[in-house]
Amino acid sequence: MIGHMNRFRAQSAAFATGVALLLGSTALTAPQQAFAQAAQTGLVQRIVVQGNERIEQGTVLSYLPIQPGDTVDSQRLDLALKTLARTDLFADVKIEMQGGDLVVRVVENPIINQVVFEGNSSLKEDKLKDEVQIRPRGIFTRAKVQADVQRIIELYRRSGRISATVTPKVVELPQKRVDLVFEISEGPKSGVLGINFLGNAEFSDNDLRDVIVTKESHWYKFLTSNDNYDPDRIEYDREQLRKFYRNRGYFDFRVISSVAELAPDKNGFAVTYTLDEGPKYKFGKVTVETELKKLDGNLLAQILPIRAGQLYEDEKIEQATDALTFAAGAAGFAFVDVRPRYVPNRETKTVDVVFQVREGPRVYVDRIDIVGNTRTLDYVLRRELEVAEGDAYNRVLVDRSKNNIRRLGFFKEVEIDDTQGSAPDRTSLRVKVEEQPTGELSFSAGYSSVDKLVLDVGITERNFRGRGQNFRARASVGSLRQQVDFGFSEPRFLGRNLVAGVNLYTFRYDLSDYAAYDTKSVGGDIRFGFPLTNDASMSLRYTVRQDDVSVADSLCTSGSVSQILCLQRGAYITSMIGYGLRIDKRNDPINPTRGWFADLNQDLAGIGGDVKYLKTEADAGWYWGFTKDLVFSATGSFGYIQGWGGDNVRINDRFYRGGTSFRGFEIAGIGPRDVSSTNNSLGAKLYAISTFELTIPTFLPEQYGIKAALFSDVGTAGLLDDEDRQSSAGVFDPNIKDNLGLRATAGISIDWKSPMGPIRFDISRILAKESYDRTETFRFSTSTRFQ
Repeated sequence: MIGHMNRFRAQSAAFATGVALLLGSTALTAPQQAFAQAAQTGLVQRIVVQGNERIEQGTVLSYLPIQPGDTVDSQRLDLALKTLARTDLFADVKIEMQGGDLVVRVVENPIINQVVFEGNSSLKEDKLKDEVQIRPRGIFTRAKVQADVQRIIELYRRSGRISATVTPKVVELPQKRVDLVFEISEGPKSGVLGINFLGNAEFSDNDLRDVIVTKESHWYKFLTSNDNYDPDRIEYDREQLRKFYRNRGYFDFRVISSVAELAPDKNGFAVTYTLDEGPKYKFGKVTVETELKKLDGNLLAQILPIRAGQLYEDEKIEQATDALTFAAGAAGFAFVDVRPRYVPNRETKTVDVVFQVREGPRVYVDRIDIVGNTRTLDYVLRRELEVAEGDAYNRVLVDRSKNNIRRLGFFKEVEIDDTQGSAPDRTSLRVKVEEQPTGELSFSAGYSSVDKLVLDVGITERNFRGRGQNFRARASVGSLRQQVDFGFSEPRFLGRNLVAGVNLYTFRYDLSDYAAYDTKSVGGDIRFGFPLTNDASMSLRYTVRQDDVSVADSLCTSGSVSQILCLQRGAYITSMIGYGLRIDKRNDPINPTRGWFADLNQDLAGIGGDVKYLKTEADAGWYWGFTKDLVFSATGSFGYIQGWGGDNVRINDRFYRGGTSFRGFEIAGIGPRDVSSTNNSLGAKLYAISTFELTIPTFLPEQYGIKAALFSDVGTAGLLDDEDRQSSAGVFDPNIKDNLGLRATAGISIDWKSPMGPIRFDISRILAKESYDRTETFRFSTSTRFQ
């Protein structure tokens, strides 16, 4: 490193000499000597500017704090000199009195024509341009160039090339212009030859190497960028180690030192961390002290996720602080300051924690800026914000606003940062978003154990015209389904927080390979949705459609299909109303790691029409993240449909589960079935399915976009009406199998964000099934998104 600094000093000296030659004999080599004056006094009758070529005389005079008629002395001349120097327009300035004339002689700094980088290969030119401050058409100064040399060297240092050198060169052009060339010698990459720990007794070196970001260099780690030496990353690793130990009870833990030693051959560093683990602590007494009269400290203590006797964890302290901040905000206190105070007891190995809740300084939102939205209009984002300009700043509401925007599904990244406003009690919010494609050209395919291939395509746009509207004009063609439908929804109907939508559709489901019938439907629905609370919402809908179930006459005559299906033939009109309730308490609507959700939907058919039934469906899920890449989820779905007024449930209204809804089984692969020669699926009146899934790290770079999860699906489907289980003679048909037996599968799912869109692979193994179920071991699906 010392040799590197000596090289830089030598470069700077050579550079100063080159600039002096470029600017003429009047240019001096040190900034503090670049401007000179003659210490004269007198009355200024006229001001004369000499030496200016590109800069107008009026511009020079506008900076000069002296006017004709002024009496000047050495102090005023010194002030004038410093004022012109601060403009960065001049490489040299001299001011002197000649009789009654004040003569100002200047040597202009040149203008940058272009900035060129030579010798860079590991860092792209765009990255270097973003780092340097000098820009074409800017003013050339030696100080700016030296500062940019340091920035480039620091950029290379952070990328692991500590021996990189940068030599700035100037190419003179006509009309006082120059080209600035940064000649770069990148040097070899300084890797990490070894990472060692001293003082660790509770955790092995391998355990701690998994905690830190810096990794050892090996030939097979060509895809990682964390195996180079970076002092900033070493400091970050110190903090990671502290978090790791403090979240496992080691309250007194500290990193005594972190030393990086350069190998004799200078091809890398050996990094050694010296640790002091200390003993393991538990939480002692946990209390809340508050100066706010409307908040009871004892009640607040009840909501804390900490109890005496639990292992000490810093994360628990952070969760408790957030809980208290949220509780105070919900009680109307937008300005609170929650600070934990620690009282360690070395004898009992406990830490007493006192949370002090005080009224914080009152801060108001000065302005809200939205950046990054190239398609989506500003008001679409602003209406999701729960704070407005002029409101009291509330961190809880800001976090909710961020989740509201993420829930739209229009943006890949959403960040809300606060910066200093126009006054000490003002803050500005900056909503930064990165848009993602919201149009979708979907394609899916499934491969079953009986060599059935199902294809499906469709087009939707979830952010129509950038107004947040959902428009769908889809034509789906496949061996299973042919569908044409149009849909439109307005998320803020009549300017209110009310979702309104309409659908018109016609489709045909060809279930001849699964249930020996196909159905054609033509209809539409209208729906409305509105929030009940911050976490709950409700929707209302009305649907009317005509269904036509058909089975070939020849199949019914020959007995090649179940007679139950033949009795279901014909056209029927369904008219129904329904509602939906949803509670969503997940911490993130896209990639949750904590929280739960629950949905309930019911539809009542029989408000006119030919069909009468009540259908109930419910979904729920719970998430728990151990780490970012290790998240466990338990989700479940339930459905039940029952006819009323003497009606049985028609076959096309029943539930068909399998495929993506129950991995390991074909579409309509579970549930009642006619096991005679027809082997037709008859659909179920009831289903209950639970899914347990654990996302697992793939140890691949994040940019590959590959994620994996272990899963297990468990459930059942069945419960036909008695009439559907009887033969024409009125006795139960032994070929009609309807067993609510337990089905279970396990396997692995792999998601890949490929260049053509997200792809999912499901590989399943059957753990439990009925003999008449139809299974599959592999399925994949994909969708391609567009703008």
